[in-house]
Amino acid sequence: MKKLLTLCLLFFVFFQAGAQKILYKVSFPNAIHHEARIELTASNIPLKPAIFKMSRSSPGRYATHEFGKNVYDVTAADQNGKAIVVNRIDGDVYEVPKHNGTVTISYTLYGNYADGTYVGIDPESIHLNMPGAFMWMKGMDEAPIEIRFDLPKENKGVIATQLAPTKQPNTFTAPGLQYFMDSPTKIGDQKIREWPIHNSNGKTYTMRVALEADATDAQTDQLAENIKKLVEEERAVYGEFPAYDYGSYTFIAGINSFVKGDGMEHRNSTMITVPAPSLNPNGVLGVFAHEYFHNWNVERIRPKTLEPFNFEKSNMSHELWCAEGFTQYYGSLLLARAGFTNDKTYLGTIGFLVNTKQNTPGAKFYSPVQASNHAVFVDASVSIDFNNYGNMFTSYYTYGAAIALALDLELQTRYHKTIDVFMQAMWKRFGKTEVPYTLSTMQETLASVSDAAFAAQFFSKYILGHEPIDYASLLGKAGYEIKNMTEGKPSFGIAPRTTELSRLVIGSNTIKGSAAYEAGLDINDEILKLDETPVKNSGDLTSFLSGKKPGDVVMVSYKHRNTEKLAKLILKEQVSLAIIPFEQSGKELTEEMKSIRASWFTSKVK
Repeated sequence: MKKLLTLCLLFFVFFQAGAQKILYKVSFPNAIHHEARIELTASNIPLKPAIFKMSRSSPGRYATHEFGKNVYDVTAADQNGKAIVVNRIDGDVYEVPKHNGTVTISYTLYGNYADGTYVGIDPESIHLNMPGAFMWMKGMDEAPIEIRFDLPKENKGVIATQLAPTKQPNTFTAPGLQYFMDSPTKIGDQKIREWPIHNSNGKTYTMRVALEADATDAQTDQLAENIKKLVEEERAVYGEFPAYDYGSYTFIAGINSFVKGDGMEHRNSTMITVPAPSLNPNGVLGVFAHEYFHNWNVERIRPKTLEPFNFEKSNMSHELWCAEGFTQYYGSLLLARAGFTNDKTYLGTIGFLVNTKQNTPGAKFYSPVQASNHAVFVDASVSIDFNNYGNMFTSYYTYGAAIALALDLELQTRYHKTIDVFMQAMWKRFGKTEVPYTLSTMQETLASVSDAAFAAQFFSKYILGHEPIDYASLLGKAGYEIKNMTEGKPSFGIAPRTTELSRLVIGSNTIKGSAAYEAGLDINDEILKLDETPVKNSGDLTSFLSGKKPGDVVMVSYKHRNTEKLAKLILKEQVSLAIIPFEQSGKELTEEMKSIRASWFTSKVK
């Protein structure tokens, strides 16, 4: 009897868990004023207080976001539509203390910021990033989700999403909360282009572009052809496509005047927004190259610090220098390999990366891991007080890309391998298996394509540490030299406030190591005289410097708050590094140099 009772209880628990479901119904009765009405029905839930929340973070973003501020008119009902009590217990948290196993939460959502993170609601165009739009019930992460859209009559009803379609119109599903929140959805007048891609596993997937833009069919076709070429070039890095969960990958692209600039990666799609009045098929490819590379690097080759994604708080990672920075490096590299970027433009990009590592305090005095950790405060995070980022933070995008450049050159000159070999090893060990990586396992993977001593040294110096990188030597082996294009020109080291018309006021923090910083000058100080020359604007400053050279001493009269002060300032040389081919100075290229260049400027598609 006891065994029978236990079996019955297990069956009951199994039945209860199996019947749990989340249903969203989304309508737009006031879309002209950027509002939606959303119903969330949670079925067969435990008979205890039900907690419903808005997210405070979003996949692909790492800082805290206050999505709950745009939710109001919250009500609750049981399965018969009878009103039940719902209490707001925190700014973005609602509790239903008593219910009979089914709860429907209804609320109004406001959205008027269409980008890769937020929501834009208009009768003609509905732009949804799920964390910014949808409440969820705590403890129901694994429950299957269904979502139904009731669209405004003005809306053309073309729906672009990675959610799974159903036989019912405007109805989609997701296996659980993690996938649902990772599935941006755009609904409106979109031009669709599709083509098949063939994977090494014998499967054929559909590649799709959903474009909302003022574009002709010819322009749309050209963009699709450009993306098609990029897609193949990116596949060549890894040797295969990922296994797309529902058989397709979608570029959801809004290129118009009604969006904000952004690009956001997702598992089987990307949301790209470019604020431009019309489409230039060749002028927007950088963001497409970057975001598509993410469907390997970060969506499947995933840091353990981001797995699973926590929607209740910011998500701190140690590895964004790779997840974002290496992707940044490849975005530019793949444009070059595919022929969309010429040699001169690409060398300009490399020069920018070298400048980033060599000349920004955030990269000179802090490690890539520390830069990654700080993403919780900078990745579209909002605050109103001033910060000192100019002296302590360098973006993990450019910092990481500078590290990738160094690693690429190290692998080529030491082991005759490109950085592709490292990314392939990361894919095979972590991407295909979807086992999250750590800093230590990443170091092990680098050792597997080089040697243990090199990998340990590289991580110690440049990942956990912030030692300078000898780019001159590395680039020299590729037939390039680094030149300071402002050699001999003096620098004062301030950025004047442009809104000041007749006062020379320092508009931002002076940078560590600059002449102004070492003289004790800082933001909001007003420069009155340089030696005995009165100055009122940046033009006066430029004129004064025209007769000076690095090392000259200048006496600076300035006002700090209400006190006039005098400082001794020693002018420093301006630094603006550029990458110059050996050919320009008549130097000969070796075959090894030509080989490294070919790895950058030659397509890998076979």
